[in-house]
Amino acid sequence: MSTKNKSIIDTHNVVTPAELYQILSMQLDRMQECPEDVKIMAPLLVHGSPGVGKSSIVRQICEDRNIEFIDTRLAQIEPADIRGLPVPNRDEHIMEWYVNGTWPRDPKGRGIIFLDEITSCDRSIQCAAYELVLDRRLGSLYQVPPGYLIVAAGNNTTDRAVAVTMSSALANRFMHVELKEDVESWWKWAYSSNIHPAVVGFIKFKPHMLFCMDEGQNLERGWPSPRSWERVSQLCHMYKDKSDELLRKLVYGTVGNGAGVEFMEFYRINAEFANILDIMTDPNSKIVVPKQADRKHALVSGMVYLLWRGKDEKDEKARLNGFYRICCELESDFASMALLAAIQSKDKAETKRRAGKLLVHPMFKKWKDLHGAALTKNLDLSKIF
Repeated sequence: MSTKNKSIIDTHNVVTPAELYQILSMQLDRMQECPEDVKIMAPLLVHGSPGVGKSSIVRQICEDRNIEFIDTRLAQIEPADIRGLPVPNRDEHIMEWYVNGTWPRDPKGRGIIFLDEITSCDRSIQCAAYELVLDRRLGSLYQVPPGYLIVAAGNNTTDRAVAVTMSSALANRFMHVELKEDVESWWKWAYSSNIHPAVVGFIKFKPHMLFCMDEGQNLERGWPSPRSWERVSQLCHMYKDKSDELLRKLVYGTVGNGAGVEFMEFYRINAEFANILDIMTDPNSKIVVPKQADRKHALVSGMVYLLWRGKDEKDEKARLNGFYRICCELESDFASMALLAAIQSKDKAETKRRAGKLLVHPMFKKWKDLHGAALTKNLDLSKIF
């Protein structure tokens, strides 16, 4: 790909994960309101580097809406898996086609047909997909039900991933967007997705580490991406009672040596705040706010992670009290960061519940007197609600 083409892709149709989710939501809503519009709605093709979350965002919106997610990896199938197989009809002396059972058939069903790895598959597969993508049908054999949106995704040829130049005929059938990693979107997702507080705090402290494909990276091994950090989070949960040395080796193998070294140092710092819950739930405990920025990030991510995990209403109330006690000792930037993170949830109803609990809390007035200016500067209610 030429520098000129790359510049166009990188600057004119770039979307964040939050914007991609919004685009998909709008298309799904439109399909439900006006099913006849599905015939003129252009399928979406999401370009992006490996690990930025192309497939996970599509899967997530299907889970959130409780609709079907049909994941088809085009690089792993044959043309017959799309078009079907010819079967002889000996009575009439003709060939009939049996269509792949993967494609949905319920006329009232709703979902997304996700054609992943479209830039990694053979040209013969791309050709087989022409009619499905453009006409939402396969000859006279099969018609895509009106409740199903077609979305495709593929890696960029510039990212040293498995990718081939797409046929211009197929490319012209899509509406193209370029998905880029976005730290703000990732934080909001991470705070409400059981991502280990050490991972959240580390990316908050060093946001450039969320995604890194620098020249020095060995891309044939582990390297930092939203996908690999989610796996590091899983490792931290799984090996929390095991040897740090074993965890260290697995982290290095997931995000690479450079990012691994820096993360494990932060992980060690995060472990220093293992008693955060005791501080939150004991009103007589002494609060000592660390001076170093990395330790403040560890403190904030730890208490936000624990805040809504109380076993009952009484426990949740105690955690809320402790949350505000700690926040009132923090600098305003970190206190507003903690409050905004504590409100976030993937579910809008839960977001409103959390906001209600936090903003009507008796200690919120004191918090506002201390940190109100920083909150006003950072708060965008439209993005929260």
